[in-house]
Amino acid sequence: MPEQEPQQHVNSSTELIVNSDNYGGDYHGHLLEEYKLYVEMADRMSARRIQASQFYISLLSALFGVIAILVEKKIFPGSEGSFLLLGSLLGLFLCFIWYVNINSYKQLNSLKFKVIEEMELYLPFPCYAREWKIEKKTKQYQRLSNVEKYVPLSIALLYLGLAIYAGFSIFK
Repeated sequence: MPEQEPQQHVNSSTELIVNSDNYGGDYHGHLLEEYKLYVEMADRMSARRIQASQFYISLLSALFGVIAILVEKKIFPGSEGSFLLLGSLLGLFLCFIWYVNINSYKQLNSLKFKVIEEMELYLPFPCYAREWKIEKKTKQYQRLSNVEKYVPLSIALLYLGLAIYAGFSIFK
């Protein structure tokens, strides 16, 4: 794809029209540096999403372990069902928050990559836009955020099962 000269670019924070003629500096060099920085920010966002998922997995695993230990040691004799129900509801709530968190990161990354694709209009080769164009033809790629959403849902099923068990034990 040949390099396209920007007609006009509206800087939304100042409402100034910016193009290579009125920029007053190394427009293309600065655009490339800004592009590199923005791509790095998108990568960091993905890394933060992975860290958030690791946090939720650790938290939910620890919660499950604490529940199991407290029930096994009979710390709350006679009220185990209520304790199990509260613990499972907490686990379900955390799974929901995790799911919402994943969706939020997905939306933010989508916005970032739309901006990256806009920036690529002014660069010699639009690598991300090309990558997605190839992906649309092959349709082999399963987006990580779509796959990733199954993890909190599957863990939520475990906590739901625990809640159902607790409900039966309370009302028996």
